[in-house]
Amino acid sequence: MHPDHDNWHSKVQAPMQVASTDEVAWDVEADLVVVGFGGAGAAAALQAREEGLAVAAIDAAEGGGATLASGGIYYAGGGTRIQQEVGEQDTPENMFAYLKLETQGVVSDETLMRFCQGSAGDLDWLMRHGAQFSGPVYKQKTSYPNITYFMYHSDNSLLPAAMEVATPAARGHRGKIVKGKSAVNLGDAIYLPLKAAALKAGATLECKTEARQLIIDSEGAVIGLRALQLPAKSAAYAEHSKCLKRANRITQLYPFFLPGARLVHRLADRDFARAADIERTQRVWRTYRARKGVCLCAGGFVFNQPMMAHHCPDFAAGMPLGTPGDDGSGIRLGQSAGGAVERMGRATAWRFINPPAAWSQGIIVNARGARFVNEATYGATIGNVMVEKAEGKGWLILNSQMVREAWRQIAPGKALPFQQQLAALNMLFNKRRVETVEVLCRKFGFDEETLRQTLADTARAAQGEREDSLRKPAEDIRELTPPFHVIDVSLAAKLLPCTVLTVGGLMVNEATGQVRREDGQEIPGLYAAGRTAVGIPSHLYVSGLSIADCVFSGRRAARQAAS
Repeated sequence: MHPDHDNWHSKVQAPMQVASTDEVAWDVEADLVVVGFGGAGAAAALQAREEGLAVAAIDAAEGGGATLASGGIYYAGGGTRIQQEVGEQDTPENMFAYLKLETQGVVSDETLMRFCQGSAGDLDWLMRHGAQFSGPVYKQKTSYPNITYFMYHSDNSLLPAAMEVATPAARGHRGKIVKGKSAVNLGDAIYLPLKAAALKAGATLECKTEARQLIIDSEGAVIGLRALQLPAKSAAYAEHSKCLKRANRITQLYPFFLPGARLVHRLADRDFARAADIERTQRVWRTYRARKGVCLCAGGFVFNQPMMAHHCPDFAAGMPLGTPGDDGSGIRLGQSAGGAVERMGRATAWRFINPPAAWSQGIIVNARGARFVNEATYGATIGNVMVEKAEGKGWLILNSQMVREAWRQIAPGKALPFQQQLAALNMLFNKRRVETVEVLCRKFGFDEETLRQTLADTARAAQGEREDSLRKPAEDIRELTPPFHVIDVSLAAKLLPCTVLTVGGLMVNEATGQVRREDGQEIPGLYAAGRTAVGIPSHLYVSGLSIADCVFSGRRAARQAAS
């Protein structure tokens, strides 16, 4: 795809081609220019400095990206220092066997093994630069543990199908930071030490600087880029920051799914509009020379609605996960220079239903009333299967006992506030009680014969008469008898947001991180890392795997640039 394509949906321009570097008046010169300073960008910058490269980084916002906004989970295994301290038995081979089941060939076995073999070392590298990780470990299945736990199974490793190929091991390392009882914006436990270390090592960072155009030589090699920047320390920069801070605070304090949110968010919209106006009128062009290369670390495209509609229509109804900087600009920059893309129609949808654990003991059915997913699986698995097999539709069916248990499981101190609030909101306002199968089918449009068969199969599995067809663990199967309680858990459910993150991107040489053309040849001087590129989590996501891949791929690109 080229910038003149109807479905380009980006402000990224076609490259500027020059015969000589002397034709450009460079504002900044460095060995490696990093575009986007989130987890991947900070890792690339720090590793590049350790390799002796001069590094200039730019970020369209103020750094951090989705890594900073995350829950602070880093997926690591193979016998990490923390795993050993808490008694979790793991090896690179064991980790590889499990991840091979989840990644389904999205990267080569060689690359996946290299990721697993280096996992403990990458975690040690983060810890040497100030990130802190520790136990204790939470042993049960959950989407996110209570704040007193800093390790958990952030994947499907506790399920029977996974245990057939690998010994379960907790690999979700939560950065050691506590912000009350929050589970969001905890990525600073990982990101801030990385950023501080990179800047201390000598990397430079220019914020509110949006890359718009690569600069290539007559052979097509990338030698730099042009970007629009709000000058630091200017009045426009300060006002822009204040507008965004106010607007983001409103949207965070009053999420879109609460009643009256549209009216409240009009206040935020004014500030967003003013910030956009400042960008239109106050930015200036800057040019950056990259003697060794440009590394694109600008995230995915989930916040670019036209790109989502074109590439990922099946996931477009979900709630974007990340930051507005995930607008696809990094991917488009790579494509503008001839870079090929893969899995652009692939995203991850997070339909978490545990806690409360009682919800995962119910059943999720499609529009006909048939089960299509093991409800005990990790939320990203449930969400993706729902999109792939049920057109993004799903209804959770519980019995009265499960509902009572769910209320107890979200009592104060039993779950985190966001888990309590969402579960309570849905049990109060999104749950429908139905007395009979006939009424249930009439109300929700299920096929009665199909639903009756589903309920009968579930009852037999619960009674031990048959194995569950979706391999749900026996301890998680419960018989469902009237009255039934039904909650809409579809991708577009208004009171139960299903977060979505894109995982497709630029094709890279898996050994070097260099961006590839359609013919497989590398583009000289161009690298990509994190969610701008296809990587380890680009088939199925588990919590913490994206940040781990950011570190892995960011360091990989920096090492290659230095070589």
